[in-house]
Amino acid sequence: LYIMQDEDLVFLPIDGELDLHTFQPAEVGKLIKDYLEECRRKGINEVRIIHGKGTGQLRRSVHMILTRINFLEDFYIAPPNLGGLGATIVKLELPRESGAQGVIKAD
Repeated sequence: LYIMQDEDLVFLPIDGELDLHTFQPAEVGKLIKDYLEECRRKGINEVRIIHGKGTGQLRRSVHMILTRINFLEDFYIAPPNLGGLGATIVKLELPRESGAQGVIKAD
């Protein structure tokens, strides 16, 4: 995924981990949605978003953004070994394969 950051084009690997530390708050909304869409397309159904602990404002913003995305199964604060309050785990619904799955042909 390529994004504009501080007037530079930056490559962001789609590996199931999104670290928001280097992004401006105004960039986060579109970035999260685009990143999750790319993960979903690649078959990655669990993503860790690292927002840091800080005051909790970025975490609250991330969670608000996540409530508006319709292809999520769930999201929750990461367990301590994955960042605790500094990260959120997102479970994605993977896209359904197109085609006639579950259709039985009669002979």
